[in-house]
Amino acid sequence: MNKTELIEHIAGQSDISKAAATRALASIIEAVKKTLKKGDTVTLVGFGTFSVSKRAARTGRNPRTGAALKIKAAKVPRFKPGKGLKDALN
Repeated sequence: MNKTELIEHIAGQSDISKAAATRALASIIEAVKKTLKKGDTVTLVGFGTFSVSKRAARTGRNPRTGAALKIKAAKVPRFKPGKGLKDALN
């Protein structure tokens, strides 16, 4: 499912226009981004938790030349599925 299909699904299930569904989805995505940027977590009970994790600096290799590369430390998004989502898949 891509973003367009998700918007169509939201519009159909919620009996709202596609434009309203697009704005709602954009609002949710923006809220998650802002919250993660502050370093907080977003928990949707039954679905999962979005959080930020720190990845340490490390040394990697250029696959073409084999030369060592320094990879900077970074903050990366994480998602931990909730029980409801796990149960829905099994």
